[in-house]
Amino acid sequence: MVKVLVAGDRFILPEILLEALARHVPDAETTIIKGSWPVTPFADIGEVHEAEGDEDDLIRALEGCEVAFVHASPFTEKVIAAATPTLKLITVGRGGPVNINLDAAKKHGVTVSNAPGRNATATAEHSVAMILASVRQLVDRHNELVAGQWRGDYYAYENVAPEVRGSTVGLIGYGAIGSRVARTLHAMGAHVLAYDPYVAAADMPDAEKLDDLDELLRRSTILTLHPRLNDETRGMIGRDQLALLPEGAIVVNCSRPPVLDYDALADALDSGHLYAAAADVLPSEPLPPDHRLLHTPRLIVTPHLAGASRESAQLAAELGAADIARWLAGEPLKYALT
Repeated sequence: MVKVLVAGDRFILPEILLEALARHVPDAETTIIKGSWPVTPFADIGEVHEAEGDEDDLIRALEGCEVAFVHASPFTEKVIAAATPTLKLITVGRGGPVNINLDAAKKHGVTVSNAPGRNATATAEHSVAMILASVRQLVDRHNELVAGQWRGDYYAYENVAPEVRGSTVGLIGYGAIGSRVARTLHAMGAHVLAYDPYVAAADMPDAEKLDDLDELLRRSTILTLHPRLNDETRGMIGRDQLALLPEGAIVVNCSRPPVLDYDALADALDSGHLYAAAADVLPSEPLPPDHRLLHTPRLIVTPHLAGASRESAQLAAELGAADIARWLAGEPLKYALT
């Protein structure tokens, strides 16, 4: 019988992890802990990021556990070193497991698996919603109306919004999320341009592949960002890149904050070069009340909830439990990282 630490929170509930584990590993012995994220914000803990919990509490909970089935617990060098050699597998219900020190896991012989694509549908839907809300300026119009303003001049020809149908959308990153966004916008009648050096044109059925980022920017009236964060994509959209967009373009970021220079974005909105923008990921979370992004016109912000859906929590649990069963059976893991 394997002993499993089940560490959930207020999003991926321990009950959801336990239900999936019961389907795939019905005889597992479990220890359960529950964090309070997202009510308690993520934090940097030790050398890991977007984590929640206390290292010493986690070490105590891991006593005797061969497997950790977790979401946001901080698996630092300290935790992993203390939990081995008993701990053999960490299965984390996230696509980007930044709360796991993968180098430390590898050094101590701990296998790590994750749940890529668990929130791809939710994030793609949110991204499309942000594009539509930006084009139609839904937030500003709503706020004006509830404040008692009825602006009939918005129906004047010079003030009406363009349609997504017929627009040219530049999409950066054609992975699980980007490909879904492309499919939706293509179905709406947009012409989608895609930049992703790691995806072949033949695998982009809903987009025209471009190998020149500058060309994509010059042609895009809507730009939506979906790359993974790495050394190549960090800071890839800055002041110079935003200047290449056509006058009146729209920018949406539902990927990672460091992909985009937010000061440059706010400047481009203030100057009128950009028509509108939207972001679900922000340079600090939460933003301080006096942050300029909260006071920049034609900018919609949401509190990093693009991937939040019941289905994404359930899928994360299902993918993780299935990989735990494979590991116990001596089979190759489907989503191994180490």
